[in-house]
Amino acid sequence: MKPIYYIPTALCIAALSGCAATDQTFAYLGPEAGSTIITQGFGVATANNIGVQNGDLTTTMVANLTRKFASEAPARINFAFNSSVLDASAREALRLQASWIRAHKQIKFRVYGHTDKVGSDAYNRRLGLKRARAAVNFLVSQGVSRTKLQAVSSLGETQPLVLTEGPNRENRRTVTEVSGFVARGRASDLDGKYAKTVYDAYISTPYKLTALGELVGDKK
Repeated sequence: MKPIYYIPTALCIAALSGCAATDQTFAYLGPEAGSTIITQGFGVATANNIGVQNGDLTTTMVANLTRKFASEAPARINFAFNSSVLDASAREALRLQASWIRAHKQIKFRVYGHTDKVGSDAYNRRLGLKRARAAVNFLVSQGVSRTKLQAVSSLGETQPLVLTEGPNRENRRTVTEVSGFVARGRASDLDGKYAKTVYDAYISTPYKLTALGELVGDKK
């Protein structure tokens, strides 16, 4: 008969305690289920949804989506002096914008037209609007619905990127920005059925978009 060995219980407990303290083999699994008490109330999600339906969180979502759009498509194009004609580089940038806009069917956009400081304020306001309309018309030619776009003259020369009184190409530009969400029979830009917008953004980009419109994660 083989001998039977008895190990004192205290030694077993000590050995197991030592393993728990030093063995990191399964540390990546995180803490044991139920070991952490979740203190956040169940009403937080409901409050968030109410805030979205009331439009309280629309501004935050629009700002985050504008940053997302600018990071994935060139939001700005430039023009020759005293011109609203789109050159080859502007058309290529607008093609990329159109592709992004078509992929995000629930989002609306504004195109702001700008000028440099040369010329009168009234003339530059008209020129800025011509540039915005030229960009919008090209986007429409690329399959973007005109109902999702608005051309805006952004006060012509009043928002320069480069502070100079002379001609400057950087100031002669249009900028495309997210303006809100496609309304579904309501006056507000965003109604309670915003999950489709969040889902569209989630599956079409390596970024992950939260319900608040916040971006998390990295590009692969």
